[in-house]
Amino acid sequence: MRNGGQLLVESLVALGATKSFGVPGESYLAVLDALYDTKGHLDFVLCRNEGGAAFMAAAYGKLTGSPGICLVTRGPGATNASIGVHTARQDSAPMLLFVGQVGTDQKGREAFQEMDYRAVFGTMAKWAVEIDRVERIPEILSRAWAIALSGRPGPVVIALPEDMLTSLTDATPLSGPFEMAEPAPATDALTGLRAILEAAEKPLVITGGCNWTPEGRAQLQGFAEVSDIPVVAAFRYQDQFDNHSDCYAGEAGVGMPSHVKDLIARADVVLAVNIRFGEMTTDAYRLFDVPEPRQTVIHVHPDASEIGKIYAPRLGLPAGPNAFAASLTPVRGDWVDWRAEARAAYEASLELPDLPSPVDMGKVTAHLRAVLSEDAIITNGAGNFAVWPNKFMKYGPRSKLLAPQSGAMGYGLPAAIAAKVAHPERVVLCFAGDGDFQMNCQELASAAQAGAQPIVLIVNNGIYGTIRAHQERHFPERVSGTDMVNPDFPALAKAYGFHAERVEQTEDFAAAFERALASKTGAVLDLNVSPEALTPRQSLSEMRAAGLKAAET
Repeated sequence: MRNGGQLLVESLVALGATKSFGVPGESYLAVLDALYDTKGHLDFVLCRNEGGAAFMAAAYGKLTGSPGICLVTRGPGATNASIGVHTARQDSAPMLLFVGQVGTDQKGREAFQEMDYRAVFGTMAKWAVEIDRVERIPEILSRAWAIALSGRPGPVVIALPEDMLTSLTDATPLSGPFEMAEPAPATDALTGLRAILEAAEKPLVITGGCNWTPEGRAQLQGFAEVSDIPVVAAFRYQDQFDNHSDCYAGEAGVGMPSHVKDLIARADVVLAVNIRFGEMTTDAYRLFDVPEPRQTVIHVHPDASEIGKIYAPRLGLPAGPNAFAASLTPVRGDWVDWRAEARAAYEASLELPDLPSPVDMGKVTAHLRAVLSEDAIITNGAGNFAVWPNKFMKYGPRSKLLAPQSGAMGYGLPAAIAAKVAHPERVVLCFAGDGDFQMNCQELASAAQAGAQPIVLIVNNGIYGTIRAHQERHFPERVSGTDMVNPDFPALAKAYGFHAERVEQTEDFAAAFERALASKTGAVLDLNVSPEALTPRQSLSEMRAAGLKAAET
């Protein structure tokens, strides 16, 4: 006989879970007790806020391809964690959120911290379920694991009534993991794809999603290179295609470079692999006509419900990205100039003039491109600062980017901690704005306690940059709610046991970053960045002047 907490934890171990993230709560004490016996097999990473814990689980799922596990208590714990569920959903990242629940004998009374989790998470998660009978834990957990991984991966929320977890049962835990084969493309669909590509004059591949294998990425790259077709990454998925390849042409994301917009607009055939045609990748749905694009679209996705969801493709292929890539054979066409032009425009986009700032982020990212290890993991949250890791870093076949498609501030630091938990031997570098960093800076304590301390670069310009940019464009000289008074970030980081420095000038960065790499306790570098350098190619003053001119006309 075992209680529900033990049955749940033993089944998670059998499925292959090795890490979990959370904040303790009295509603799931039986699970915490069971985790006492799994140290070294299924570890619990103690976090400081459920939002940070859920971000860690979402990032872990995105990085590893195995569901990230998050454990939180009922009510406030669940609502705090909801930001991670939303992020995992938009990222298409597998995640399981376990939430303590009031006892089954108290349900429906609005008991202390009671919530209806099916109603709260029903439209946010792939599935929201409550386990009322202890013997059904293996059945429902097995189904939840499969749902989180299948089709378009995503989050599943599982509510755990307190009395169910303490009930005894002779039910058998799950015996082991199962493999889920990807759906392969039909032969006739591949024939149709080939015919469309062979007739193209300006073909383009857009790729993304988080359920790629290294082999699948390499096979897609080989197809693109032999076929001489340019490749664009969907919003914040540029790590899924080797940026050093002569076929790579940039990222179709927020702040989309003009050359990428032009490339998509001029393409006559677009092979969209494993993407969901989000707002950022389509420039607010302007680059493709809704519902019938001017471009001939071939849409490949493991979840058939994503195909035709927004755009009617000429050809829809329900297939997993890796199975699809393995089925591709090169296509020949007169595209060398088209591909070369796209690549040259991408390379030119990395070149910047001197920026009006004590620390020039253009030069900082150029230095990082030169010195970072090939398997570095880079993370960021949301804000204007994210342009630096998203547009000015190069990602090779072994490097990774963890960045939220949901545009959630505060994601970068928890994601970096999760990455360091998963891969303690790798360099993990977090880009954070000063506002973004303060959303979850308390998780530095979680990092120190777990021995998972990344390097954090704080792009400190004293403003909420994205909102300030919108203000200057639409309400110039009427600044409201975007100036910040910040703490002493190095002192704060040192209090958490990190190596920390203030970097005042560009020429000081290289040495400071070398010391950060050498630190055994992670590092926080506070970069003195002027608000004038709000974007790479337009200063704050220029933005304001343009806003005033537009207002006059």
